[in-house]
Amino acid sequence: MSEKFDVIIIGAGPGGYVCAVRAAQLGLKVACVEKRKTLGGTCLNVGCIPSKALLSSSEKYEDASKHMKDIGINVGKIDLDLKAMMRFKDGVVDSNVKGIDFLFKKNKITRIEGAAEIISAGKINVGAQSYEADSIVIATGSDVVSLPGIEIDESRIVSSTGALTLDKVPGKVVVIGGGVIGLELGTVWRRLGAEVTVIEYLDQILPGMDGEIRKEAEKIFKKQGLIFKMATKVTSAKVNAKGVDLVVESAKGGGEEKLSADIVLMSVGRKPYTEGLGLEKVGVALDERGRINVDEFFETSVEGIYAIGDVIRGPMLAHKAEDEGVVLAEMLAGQSGHINYDLIPGVVYTWPEVANVGKTEEQLKEAGIAYNAGKFPFMANGRARAMNALDGFVKILVDAKTDRILGAHIIGPNAGDLIQEVVSVMEFDGTAEDIARTCHAHPTLTEVVKEAALAVHKRPIHM
Repeated sequence: MSEKFDVIIIGAGPGGYVCAVRAAQLGLKVACVEKRKTLGGTCLNVGCIPSKALLSSSEKYEDASKHMKDIGINVGKIDLDLKAMMRFKDGVVDSNVKGIDFLFKKNKITRIEGAAEIISAGKINVGAQSYEADSIVIATGSDVVSLPGIEIDESRIVSSTGALTLDKVPGKVVVIGGGVIGLELGTVWRRLGAEVTVIEYLDQILPGMDGEIRKEAEKIFKKQGLIFKMATKVTSAKVNAKGVDLVVESAKGGGEEKLSADIVLMSVGRKPYTEGLGLEKVGVALDERGRINVDEFFETSVEGIYAIGDVIRGPMLAHKAEDEGVVLAEMLAGQSGHINYDLIPGVVYTWPEVANVGKTEEQLKEAGIAYNAGKFPFMANGRARAMNALDGFVKILVDAKTDRILGAHIIGPNAGDLIQEVVSVMEFDGTAEDIARTCHAHPTLTEVVKEAALAVHKRPIHM
């Protein structure tokens, strides 16, 4: 006889494990199926966490080798111990996944190792074993995609997974795709000594972000040493004994060019991971992009089967999946929950960082919404000067009639932390005046956010 649960969650990434923990907190009997031997999904194992460890380590290496002398610290010859850096990264991952193990035990969540197949509403198989539940939650995340005819071998042509485990610094790296993942990992290897070329099909990097931010980011990254080939497409990438030969051409047609690289990083996007779940057999409907269709309660076309995270519409972000996991768990326990999808922040963990929430100027113009903008540079901030971190600015966009904040865009030091103040104010339908009238500690970087809010009404103090 198969074991019965209130909820079975398939996938132990940020969406799945958070949903499991919250459901267990609410008194439900919960099982979570994960085919990896470690919990945490792509994010903790081969994504967000290890990449941030390498980003932080490589920032410190570059600071020591290039920038500390600017503030009076002479450190002499700097040696890179890549093996030790990778061990640190692996240790960070290990401690995080062990933390999820602890949470499962603390909350009495049954962990099932293996690949799940949904047999019907309320029943799954994992190998030869069957399990039953009132509710099944699909939280299987996403997988990397490549370009037609280019195979990722994780040796010469790598995804983000392979880029996190290189055993030596490549001489030349070509990054295909100028989005978040490509820029973050391209930055890591540039800092450690590689020549990095980013090939982007569009005219600008960071698709979907505010245009002014995109231009500023490209300018700063070029100054740091990244090479960009914009409006360019890759038509061929062939592995040879020494590396990879690529053929590129203008995205607007004509003009072939040949490039060579030791490593090619493929970062053109991700796709929902639904293989092997048996969705077609049980009648779970997908959209034209292979995402699972869900209603406002995260329920699929089959009653009792739900989905959250990267497998459904919306940005493929860990914190979006986590919030969906919490809300769904609360709804399954008879409560209610809420997510404002317009207020999910995005962060690029380069240096300087890039962060955004809400509408861009381009979106407001296209929608015909009258708005005011306030902008303030980090260069005019005392704390930023004391940190020798002068690049970038904060921009706040507000409704011209009500002053309600419609969007915020930051490029600068600690942008990922600074954006959260604006997210919170927007969550309560706040205004630029609300931020401007709130006391901010001095000297802090948060004062740049306040000054941008003041600039909306053309009254910044320090500019």
